[in-house]
Amino acid sequence: MVSMPVTVKHGPTSHTLTLDTTQPPLTFKGLISDVTGVPVDRMKVMLRGKIVKDESKWDEFKPKAGQTFMVLGSATELPKGPTKPVVFLEDMNDTELADALRMPVGLINMGNTCYMNATLQMLRSVPELQVALDHYSGAMNVTSALRDLYKGMSKTADAFPPLAFLTLLRQVNPQFAEQSRGGHGYAQQDADECWQQIVTSLNNLPGIKLAANGDVDMDGASSSAPTAHFVEQFMMGEMCKTMTCDDVPEEPPTHTMERILKLDCNISINTNFMMSGILDSLDQKITKNSPTLGREAVYTEKSRVSRLPEYLTVHMVRFYWRRDISKKAKIMRKVKFPFDFDATELATPELAKRLNPVQGRIREIEKERDERRKVRRKTKDSADGSVKKEETEKEHELRKTEKEELEKLVDADLKTDIGASLTGLYELVALVTHKGASADSGHYIGWVRKDAVNKPTGGSVDDQETERDVWYKFDDDKVSTVDKDKITQLDGGGEDSTAYILLYK
Repeated sequence: MVSMPVTVKHGPTSHTLTLDTTQPPLTFKGLISDVTGVPVDRMKVMLRGKIVKDESKWDEFKPKAGQTFMVLGSATELPKGPTKPVVFLEDMNDTELADALRMPVGLINMGNTCYMNATLQMLRSVPELQVALDHYSGAMNVTSALRDLYKGMSKTADAFPPLAFLTLLRQVNPQFAEQSRGGHGYAQQDADECWQQIVTSLNNLPGIKLAANGDVDMDGASSSAPTAHFVEQFMMGEMCKTMTCDDVPEEPPTHTMERILKLDCNISINTNFMMSGILDSLDQKITKNSPTLGREAVYTEKSRVSRLPEYLTVHMVRFYWRRDISKKAKIMRKVKFPFDFDATELATPELAKRLNPVQGRIREIEKERDERRKVRRKTKDSADGSVKKEETEKEHELRKTEKEELEKLVDADLKTDIGASLTGLYELVALVTHKGASADSGHYIGWVRKDAVNKPTGGSVDDQETERDVWYKFDDDKVSTVDKDKITQLDGGGEDSTAYILLYK
């Protein structure tokens, strides 16, 4: 029998559940957690006196319908259910469906999990990740849990509980199951550490291959050549590090290469802008042993990016350890971040040279578009709207021509490097902010540009560009819209929401 009704007894209370023996014990424990409130990582399940472990096989137990499973473990407070019944998209009328699709759903806070909720909303702004996850069919792990989470979020108009994903994340990374100092519930965690762990866990997500005809081949059926993982393609850069000895200039410099998932923006009393903070982290003085002198000497380490990914993550290094209070304190300083970011200054001379031709033409095109935009604003429309319609069609054709022109200017090697930035020019599409004075407390919120979640499907070019000034604010289960001016106010200067992780595309 594949599925069978069984009894689960926790203390004096019994529950009837359906056991699916085709699924691993961890899935069954998730069902038990839903009805008992006992976290999976603190749960002990027994059948006929034998403990059911996560890695156990059901054949070892030969469960039968009607048998009783004993559950040991203290229950935490169950998360509150939605105030109104969950409504699925297929059950909505046309009006309800239109309203629901315009506003993405939030994530329910499962007890100090705002750090994870904000991070998940930021990652959801990467459409290529959604496509790769949809094609993933691996075993139960963080990657499959993330796929199922995003699918579940897309099928409802109400806030979604990320319990299954959270359970697996805590199993793989026990640090996120740490209890608060008072012993009441789970402790607050660092969103940057959560982001790193989730992205690192996606190392089993296959990358994208190019089919023989140039189309994207997710399954790689048309090519036997090895391909990089998705994260390596779209989110990982490469850094070239050069180290020279200050005390002995004639000592040969050393060169090393390393892969990076993010750029750090160091914040000092002199840091006012994101770019200066990043450069400060790339150029450092290091003391180490000199083979020439036979003693310690001062070296200058200069790092520059030799590969820029399509999605570039910047980490504002705002937390540092204070020994006097034995906790992570927060740097409140205001640091301006750009909406449009030119990363050429961070690139190696070789990469900058490959990016320059297309960058120069892009800047010229932007000036030409601005002039055309001014003309369109002054143009009066006819009563039947035909003038505006003609202007829109003309602009679409011009942009199609511009795109073809730019594609010819892109470096040939960059074209074949799937997931690499072709221009070195980025736009801010999402960020995570922290509100509070320390890493062990406070509140995280996710912010995502509207067109990164809901792609414009109609309207004029000017209408679509206006959508770029609208942002979604993801405050756990509460989702609202804000304008671009609100995002500019997230640069710090106090305990209010401050930019912590920024995602550029």
